[in-house]
Amino acid sequence: MSIDVNNESGWEFDEQSVLDAARHALQSLRIHPLSELSVIAVDAAAMEQLHLQWMDLAGPTDVMSFPMDELRPPGKDDDEPPQGLLGDIVLCPEVAKRQGEAAESRHTMDEELQLLTVHGVLHLLGYDHEEPAERTEMFGLQKTILDEWRAARGATGPSPAPTTH
Repeated sequence: MSIDVNNESGWEFDEQSVLDAARHALQSLRIHPLSELSVIAVDAAAMEQLHLQWMDLAGPTDVMSFPMDELRPPGKDDDEPPQGLLGDIVLCPEVAKRQGEAAESRHTMDEELQLLTVHGVLHLLGYDHEEPAERTEMFGLQKTILDEWRAARGATGPSPAPTTH
């Protein structure tokens, strides 16, 4: 899997953990190993500009996803995984830090960025959370992926609770 992580935000964070979280999510969802993903971290001003341009919403947000080939996870275990260009995930560490500190579970900026990366991957693959049933499905899957990834890394305790949107 080709995953590029570029930090243009001016904030220091564990880029390897973001890459690892994205890779785990894509493998869990059985996305073809030759698929490509780009993750970029930007500052609050750049994120605010993207948020306004693409969503017509003021202020910076935590994560935005820009799908390219509109890949979807395969339906059955024996189905061939899709291959292609997943698209871009844009993260804002500044917003992630504020959210992590404000969250009930109080998690680090790195934990929040890992959560947001998985969240962005799910959006790239067509998951959404506008309707209650969609929200339940997406956030349930997000939690499962994060719990499995954290367990594989030897982390204890539950994954950070969703703080997005």
